[in-house]
Amino acid sequence: MLGLGVAEQSGGSHAPMPGEPLDMKTGAAFVHTLRREERESPAEGAEEGPSMAESGIREHDVQVAADRGVLLEGTLSVPEAASGVVLFAHGSGSSRFSPRNRYVASILQRGGLATLLMDLLTSEEEESERWTRHLRFDIELLAQRLIGAKHWLLEEPWVRGLPIGLFGSSTGAAAALVAAAREPEGICAVVSRGGRPDLAGAVLPHVRAPTLLIVGGDDDQVIPLNRQALDALRTVKRLEIVPGATHLFEEPGTLEQVAMLARDWFLQQLAEATRESRAGEAPPWP
Repeated sequence: MLGLGVAEQSGGSHAPMPGEPLDMKTGAAFVHTLRREERESPAEGAEEGPSMAESGIREHDVQVAADRGVLLEGTLSVPEAASGVVLFAHGSGSSRFSPRNRYVASILQRGGLATLLMDLLTSEEEESERWTRHLRFDIELLAQRLIGAKHWLLEEPWVRGLPIGLFGSSTGAAAALVAAAREPEGICAVVSRGGRPDLAGAVLPHVRAPTLLIVGGDDDQVIPLNRQALDALRTVKRLEIVPGATHLFEEPGTLEQVAMLARDWFLQQLAEATRESRAGEAPPWP
């Protein structure tokens, strides 16, 4: 059994609006975890698997026009006969080189999904906020970058016409949900890994994309915040709690569980979007 599927309501404090500071009850512990995530290493028990060449996956270094006058570095990986594409929104202080997201992406690729891992900030922005950390919690800015990347994917020849999903970790999960709410016709599925979806605030009821929230069973600060967000969502939704996992899913086998849950969710939801389009219904992407 991969995890415990949960769909229960919960109370709790008011979810902050996008861009609001972390609440005092969970902020200090969460920021401490984010600083550890900046130094993250591959999780134990996460095997590499076959090379991209052996798997028939083509990798492209790309520059994504994600905002006016802003080019962001990214890596687009496309398997043969891809059935969809997943855009990754990394957590605070991380980058497109996040070993955890790269591992999850490799599982998605082997499942037939293209992936785009990209930086959400320019190198100049990263340098300017190295000490202040003001941009990594600017959910609106990060969401706007994701929306720009989504539009870039729609025009990219390697993946043009494929349904799009978003995978967000940490604060990137909030940005992914805000982007999905802002672009309801363009995002077909969302997955959050150890995320802070509550930071999406008042936009949560406007998310139409089916959403999977994955949290570690020992991530005591983040579990109630995900339950709070689950209650606010008004779409197809599920909360999966991975037993024995902490916030970064460092424990042996736990990141693999996250990857398989995400793969299955995206394959199911993106295939459903494709079926609806072929059946003559309005497609969930432009």
